[in-house]
Amino acid sequence: MNEMSMLQQLEGKPPLKKAVPLGIQHVLAMFTSNLAPLIIVAAAIGMKSADKIYLLQAAMFIAGVATLIQIFKLGPIGSGLPIVMGTSFTFLGAAISMGTAHGYSAVLGACLIGGLFEMIIGKAYMKLKRFFPPIVSGIVVMSIGLSLIDVGADYFLGSAGTPGFCSVSNILLGTAVFVIFILLNTYGKGLIKSSAILISLIAGYVIATFMGIIDFTPVKEAAWFAIPVIPLKMGLSFKLDAIVLFVALFLITAVETIGDTNGVTVGGLNRAATPEEVQGSLYADGFGSSLAAIFGVMPNSSFSQNVGIIALTKCVNKFTVGVGIVFLLILSFIPKLAAVFSIMPSSVLGGALIVIFALITVTGIRMIINTDLTGRNAIILAVALGIGIGLTSAIGANKEAFVNYPKVFNFIFQDKIFATGLIAFVLNMLLPKDEVESEVRAEPYEKLNKTL
Repeated sequence: MNEMSMLQQLEGKPPLKKAVPLGIQHVLAMFTSNLAPLIIVAAAIGMKSADKIYLLQAAMFIAGVATLIQIFKLGPIGSGLPIVMGTSFTFLGAAISMGTAHGYSAVLGACLIGGLFEMIIGKAYMKLKRFFPPIVSGIVVMSIGLSLIDVGADYFLGSAGTPGFCSVSNILLGTAVFVIFILLNTYGKGLIKSSAILISLIAGYVIATFMGIIDFTPVKEAAWFAIPVIPLKMGLSFKLDAIVLFVALFLITAVETIGDTNGVTVGGLNRAATPEEVQGSLYADGFGSSLAAIFGVMPNSSFSQNVGIIALTKCVNKFTVGVGIVFLLILSFIPKLAAVFSIMPSSVLGGALIVIFALITVTGIRMIINTDLTGRNAIILAVALGIGIGLTSAIGANKEAFVNYPKVFNFIFQDKIFATGLIAFVLNMLLPKDEVESEVRAEPYEKLNKTL
């Protein structure tokens, strides 16, 4: 078997000269997206610099461990496929709102319960799948993007409440990152294209350094080596509203994971995923998220950009991806590296995030338009967006006007993702199907999901 054909085999051990660059490509593609949610949440709830550095170290370590379990399996946990795991953006809005209301420990408690819940979904996923047709999952994915665009824009402008917010220097810095990212993503090839986010952030970081707006004190004070995970370092508490919200969001990540699992097998092996592979993948998603909560990290889920790399390169070899993940684990033991990312200017991060979050919205739109958008589907979309987004925005802007309403009302409409997803889910259950309902056009979910 030649070296190239071995890379296109699930099993086998290709030479390191081939495995190392292709494996590191996977790490570069997911590296920034794995850290960004924690950077944003830590800033939103006012964490100390030392805690931020720990979280970023732990995020790298947990993503590495969760990926290895997903690839090589731990009993029934894991798909046995080269699916890369990392911190999920799906929970970002909920983590900020619940972290602000109850503290970060409540976010972790909800993540722990939610991860266990996703493992239950894995057990019964074939029965539950019919409740989440493309119109429902598309609306949810679109609402995730819509709820995060404001966060990306806030970071682009320099983060509200900080010195220099909306300053010309911050806007120019964010724009520079934005332009570099677009150029690399449009004209780059291979490793350059797959690492467009990371490269554009490094370029923005360098520009910001020359502008003299970065304080490197945390980097100087950080150690060169430290254990990346400490059990319960960030605490663990349980609040009912946080748990309900996160459990609902874990339903969404389960749908995404099913799509990613099929994306790997279709893109790399030219076949659909087996029930055992999908079930193992969901188990790994849930187990990895609960494990992450114990060590202070937000939920881990499959990373769709890495699914896209497999479809592009046809390199589906487990050993190759595993080699790349070993590098990620090594990096997790270096606090100075985490410190470098922890002090990244908001506008630098925002320059990339504003596009990423918009792409999530576009992905949801593409999922929706691949359904028959007439009759009941049009009504589901219109009501979910009109009521879910509309009322949530109104309550967010006028909290005092709704204080006398039932608590359940305020709970449902405290989060755009939860509200729109719940309305879409209920309407899909209640509205009768159209007498003649067109088939969903044949663009598979796993291809749509690559843009994430």
